[in-house]
Amino acid sequence: MTDLPAAHDAAVTDRARLAGSAYNGDRDLTARQSLYQWQTPRYDLPGLVAERLSDVRGRVVDIGCGNGKFIQRLRQDRPDLSLLGLDIAPGILAGVPGPVAVADATRLPLASGSVDAALALHMLYHVPDIPRAVGELARVVARSGLVVASTNSDRDKVELDDLWQRAAGDVLGIDRGPARISLSARFSLEKAPALLGEEFSRVEVVELPGTVAVRDPEPVIAHMASYRAWADQQDVPFDTTIDRARTLVADHIARHGAYEVTCLGGILVCRR
Repeated sequence: MTDLPAAHDAAVTDRARLAGSAYNGDRDLTARQSLYQWQTPRYDLPGLVAERLSDVRGRVVDIGCGNGKFIQRLRQDRPDLSLLGLDIAPGILAGVPGPVAVADATRLPLASGSVDAALALHMLYHVPDIPRAVGELARVVARSGLVVASTNSDRDKVELDDLWQRAAGDVLGIDRGPARISLSARFSLEKAPALLGEEFSRVEVVELPGTVAVRDPEPVIAHMASYRAWADQQDVPFDTTIDRARTLVADHIARHGAYEVTCLGGILVCRR
């Protein structure tokens, strides 16, 4: 029997998959980010990160910067900062305002103590060796600097997990299908404080709970379809399951007026 958790972990951290498929452009990442337009309360996550950097002067590196959402905001709000974006996926860096570079979070091309703050936002769960990456964060940040990380809870978007299993079950002709892959499970909001606490004596957790309510299936379906890079890990026909999920959401909205998803993410502010 296949060891599914191990196989899923390997898929979530596989560099070729991340750089060549999941993040070779920003379509899928944008689909996941866009779902929060319908969340109450609304959180300005780039603004919250910028606030945490209010006392920082000098150089800030965004590790795993993705499509540059946070860098763009910092360039707007904090033109005094020297910003650098790093990511393992060259394709997603195309639209990010420079300077940017391709780099691995476990081997950062930065001198020890050379930055005043480091961001690791919704990305450490993709790193094969999380403790090593946390060690690199601690190495490159000055003693008086800080690290801001973010991730989702193990309880985040449980309705979408249930929706996937219901849709997959319908496709397979069984009661419930296999669970969908979880990207954040390896570095969830529950696990992150201990992992970061190995290098940082102060880890402040700021939880950001909310509820997404949509009156059209497409934002939810686009979010679920953004996991296409891991379709081979889902143990069910991916497109057919997505189509069935769309029907289930549409039926729910027709009966109840909206489809709701409970969200729980958070940021972690780390100091020595």
